[in-house]
Amino acid sequence: MSMETLTIEKLGQSGDGVARGPFGPVYVSFTLPGETVALAVNKDRGTVMSMSDLSPDRVAPKCRHFGPDGENGACGGCSLQHASDSLYISFKRQLVVDALKSKALAADVAELVPAFPGERRRTVFTARRTEKELLLGYSQAESHHIVAISECPIASPGIVSRLATIRTVANAMAVNAEPFRVTVLETLSGLDLAFEGTKAMDDRQRRMAVETVLAQRSIARLSLNGEILVEPMKPMIEFGGVPVSPPPGGFTQATKPAEDRMGDLVTAHLGKAKRVADLFAGSGTFSLRIARKARVHAVEGDDRALRALDFAARNTQGLKPVTVEKRDLFRRPMMASELKFYDAVVFDPPRAGAEAQAKEIARSGVKKVVAVSCNPVTLARDLRILVDAGYRITSVTPIDQFLWSSHVETVATLEK
Repeated sequence: MSMETLTIEKLGQSGDGVARGPFGPVYVSFTLPGETVALAVNKDRGTVMSMSDLSPDRVAPKCRHFGPDGENGACGGCSLQHASDSLYISFKRQLVVDALKSKALAADVAELVPAFPGERRRTVFTARRTEKELLLGYSQAESHHIVAISECPIASPGIVSRLATIRTVANAMAVNAEPFRVTVLETLSGLDLAFEGTKAMDDRQRRMAVETVLAQRSIARLSLNGEILVEPMKPMIEFGGVPVSPPPGGFTQATKPAEDRMGDLVTAHLGKAKRVADLFAGSGTFSLRIARKARVHAVEGDDRALRALDFAARNTQGLKPVTVEKRDLFRRPMMASELKFYDAVVFDPPRAGAEAQAKEIARSGVKKVVAVSCNPVTLARDLRILVDAGYRITSVTPIDQFLWSSHVETVATLEK
């Protein structure tokens, strides 16, 4: 470890300030470009000892738990609350711009669709029982320490107002002192609590957890490692007005405004397409919207998500036919020979992207493609494959739904 005084030159991809140290870049949390910082440097990480020349873009954080001086520790849920709106928005859009440039892709990137406080309907907490209390919050950045929270400006009021209830249920679910996760989804019928990482519960512990939930009026479902323990009400959300009950802990977009904007961009680009393949379809985020106007073949590797999509489609009037297929698109992508029957393809893969699938789309005759991604780097790689095959990028729209973090969604549309 050494002591250095350095100037922050830029923000890195994770939102940390980046300075040029004597042996390479040094990454410093909670700093901004232009600031001078005295640091304790360990390898490529710097811990701030003092600061000067504060950036004019530095603002007071919105949450008492944010930053090195945060209450109960530096909450790892946000990384950029200290940045002005203008710097933050520019930073997020630039992540997409830089990723495209790295693959020599010439495309105009639209302005970032912003996120706002209180929009997160889905959040993942970490919990652990101690001798004194049940800790519920977020892990401190680069640490296993749990920052117990009493507020969370990114989460919806429906979640924040029920933190005590979530803590009570988590206490009933804790079987030892090991940390575990609880995914909270605010649904139209109440909170869906999905616990993961706890050891098996005996019958007495299960009964206690169920009784705790039944004593509350705001819990729709309680599950443990995918198994439903009790479901007082079917948890329901809507995809484009179509009611869906997602599987326990299943993937949903973090905010409804971002999901709606992505859905609008997808359906607008598809236009009058009559047959659409929706790949990595999940529980139907896009499939059920598309089915208002076109036949959809939804492909997804998660059987539970696919069943939720299929049930919703079969029980909603006014939709075009929706067929479903369980398939691991990483190991067995839809081939070009299969895709030739479709007018358009939508794909929304996990962070790893869809390289193998993009290669098959590139070989197909599909005229319209929509690529939805939570990772600009893998998106740029996949777009490069399509552009090299003759596709033209018609729009790129970055969308924020993970407020004050470095994560950004992107919708890219292409035509051949």
